[in-house]
Amino acid sequence: MSASTRKRRWLTICAITASAALVAIPAGAAPGGDSSPFGARTLAQLAAEREQSVGAMSPSLSAEDDDGNEADEIAEGAAQYAEARTAPGVVAPGAYGTAWASLTNLPGTGGSWRHLTDRPYNSDDPRYRDYASNSSGGAGYVTGRMAAMAADDDGYVYAGSAGGGVWRSRTGGGQWQPISDRLSSQSTGALALDGAGRLWLGTGEATTNADAYLGSGVYLLSDPHHGTFSARTRVGGDELESTTVHQLRFGGGKVWAATSAGVWSHSTRRLSGAWKLEFAPNPDYLPGGSKAGDESAAYKNIANDIAIDPKDPSKVVLAIGWRSGDDYNGFYTKVDGAWTRITSGFGDLPTDADGVGNVTFARSADGSRYYAIDQSPEQLNTNPDSALEGIFVSKSGSPTGPWTKFADYKGLAASGSALTDSGYMPGVQAWYNQFLTVDPSDPEHVYAGLEEVFETKDGGSNWSAVGPYWNFGFPCWSIDPAKQTGDCNQTTHPDQHGVAIGRHHGKTWVYVGNDGGVYKRPLTGSQDASGHATDWTSLNDGTMDTLQYYSVGVGKDPTYGGLSVTGGLQDNGQSILRSNDKVMGSNFGGDGGDTLTDPANGCNIAEEYVYLAVQVTQNCAVNDGSWITDPSKITSYDVAPADNATGEARFIAPLAADLKDSSTWIAGGRHVWVQTHGYAIRSGDQWKSVYDLGAGRTATAVASSGGKVYAAWCGPCNNQGFARGISVGNADGTGWHDITLPVDGTVPNRYLSGFAIDPKNADHVYLAVNGFSRHWTEGPGAGVGHVFESTDGGTTWKDISADLPDVPTNSAVVTPNGGLAVATDLGVVYRAPGRTKWQRVGSLPAVAVLQLKLSPDGSTLYAATHGRGIHTFKVRDCG
Repeated sequence: MSASTRKRRWLTICAITASAALVAIPAGAAPGGDSSPFGARTLAQLAAEREQSVGAMSPSLSAEDDDGNEADEIAEGAAQYAEARTAPGVVAPGAYGTAWASLTNLPGTGGSWRHLTDRPYNSDDPRYRDYASNSSGGAGYVTGRMAAMAADDDGYVYAGSAGGGVWRSRTGGGQWQPISDRLSSQSTGALALDGAGRLWLGTGEATTNADAYLGSGVYLLSDPHHGTFSARTRVGGDELESTTVHQLRFGGGKVWAATSAGVWSHSTRRLSGAWKLEFAPNPDYLPGGSKAGDESAAYKNIANDIAIDPKDPSKVVLAIGWRSGDDYNGFYTKVDGAWTRITSGFGDLPTDADGVGNVTFARSADGSRYYAIDQSPEQLNTNPDSALEGIFVSKSGSPTGPWTKFADYKGLAASGSALTDSGYMPGVQAWYNQFLTVDPSDPEHVYAGLEEVFETKDGGSNWSAVGPYWNFGFPCWSIDPAKQTGDCNQTTHPDQHGVAIGRHHGKTWVYVGNDGGVYKRPLTGSQDASGHATDWTSLNDGTMDTLQYYSVGVGKDPTYGGLSVTGGLQDNGQSILRSNDKVMGSNFGGDGGDTLTDPANGCNIAEEYVYLAVQVTQNCAVNDGSWITDPSKITSYDVAPADNATGEARFIAPLAADLKDSSTWIAGGRHVWVQTHGYAIRSGDQWKSVYDLGAGRTATAVASSGGKVYAAWCGPCNNQGFARGISVGNADGTGWHDITLPVDGTVPNRYLSGFAIDPKNADHVYLAVNGFSRHWTEGPGAGVGHVFESTDGGTTWKDISADLPDVPTNSAVVTPNGGLAVATDLGVVYRAPGRTKWQRVGSLPAVAVLQLKLSPDGSTLYAATHGRGIHTFKVRDCG
């Protein structure tokens, strides 16, 4: 299928947890995990008319795409994000918490951050119906990934984001306020309201995806209508620091936590005192255990959920196991006082290790039904269509069963799913996408979340895909709404993670959280003839900005004056905010990687999808969809260099323009690629390979000034035999050589994440180094330091980290006054010219900043945060 016939897929290419009160999961070491780099496969979703009209255009994605296994792609993206933060070894617990304390103790600069993206973001913006966008798909207003939801009967709704904290609405959704900004972790794993109306927060996102961050424990708000979380509201001690929390459940006077370090419990009445470890299948792999430093330790005690018998709270079933499979995977219950694996008498619900992966439980309010979703490791590893084992019910109301399967992926596919036209089936990412809830007033009315939202009103005899993946491919759809043959209603963004049921103004609503934010509909809503809901409402009104940017680009707006700001996002494409906009638009779909924007013309944009699948536009990709009938109306072009097709570029691969010549671009895969056509490039063939980094190596950062090019690489890039290096040469292909980095650890053997070249002298360059120092990292050559300086073109380096906190460092930029601003996983720091010490820039929450850019006139810093949108800061205020 040609690139012109596709829409960007939203099937999230992300997996394996990385970090944020500590990075503990070593990339590439998961037992049973897949590791083949197949590249980013798309969903072939467009109607036949597109293929007929523009089918001659060349594809931008690799030839392997159509044959790749989805699980392989997900695992690859996951491994690479985690590699940057863990290599060359395993990171010990407490690293992020210590770094946050150090950062907050730094002296601050003057000034404050301005929030730029605090407005609605319309994924269906009709201005951008380019062939590479998802406009008209039906998701509407979106924001960043939501991991958990809670709601009460007084109109209060709580949304826990992946990396932007917890938010509260007092109006049944919308008009959001952040309520966890004072915490050292802004990553949400679970939200739950107990019987007393108190709100419990488990930090650390547990979706085992690429950009998930670990947490700092469990917190409680006794008055969630008015209070905010703080360090003082933490329950227990530090037992749950540096874990993820998948679920919080209540029973027998205790709160139970399913975590990445086993199952723990705590009294709900006495909040002081330590958490009790109820069960860990492999305790030797826990912190302090004899195998805690093993590369597989982070996968050995994963707990997914807890089911407690409402009629007898002493009967508890634990769902335990790593999504890709391990010998310990299974269901456990207490027998004669000891946790014992269930091997029989469970009915249809599998008890073998290959059949039990990620599991979610839900029970009816009257206690008559228990439900479960089960993801199968065997399916994940062998079935490219779906990883879903099934949805099950225990009609005894007890979690001990017997369980009956009442839905599988084939049946759900026939219920109005939008995935079937793409060659996938529901549950293809069931290890990542799961929720389950039961109507409090009807034990047979169930909502299940996978990539899509499904509903049954009769206990599973009939299902409807009430929240289909998107509207593309349905008979009602047309890129021009005036030409729709039916009524394509709004749907939700794909990839479901959280669900809650609550009341507002006397009406009951279901709230779902997914990769695009929060949506609601009446609990018993309306459907069209295909079973699709007609009454979804997006609650992403711009007051809650949890957008997860990888990059940012800034240029002068050629039409309206002022500036045009764009950036690549996790699963939300490319946002564009022009100077006169009250609503941001989306001109590219799918995942958005690195970004280049012409400082002189902000409508000249190059956007990386993933794996160096680069597209370019010279009109901001403004398009009304008329390219369907007139191919000459296409306004963006696939220009991927060849490493995209061969799979030799990283998931988010580096892309840069020369500081002195915006028409010279550098891209990094196995090769260092250069093209000199600027934004007028129209084909991937116009790139030239100027240097081969070598088999098994791939670029992690590139930069160029006046034709002098720096390229950092890793290879191998995982924790087993990790190696890194720097190559230097000229854009014309001359003078290339590998720098001999000293073995004394001057530049650590960690992931090299960014260069900042002094615009006055191309031989004067700074290097940002990711990961943690040897104090935290159990790996060879981890060394110390995060920022290094060279004044001789990279031949020698000096550690200038000084009092910089020991935290993963992502990028840097030299300010016009000669200062140095550095983006870290916990915010931005600055070193003034002539100084050696660092200052904290403003007071962002504990959010990762992945990239910094300067405005065209150099007066303003633009920070791409991975969880709180784009923020700006006046350089003069840095001091």
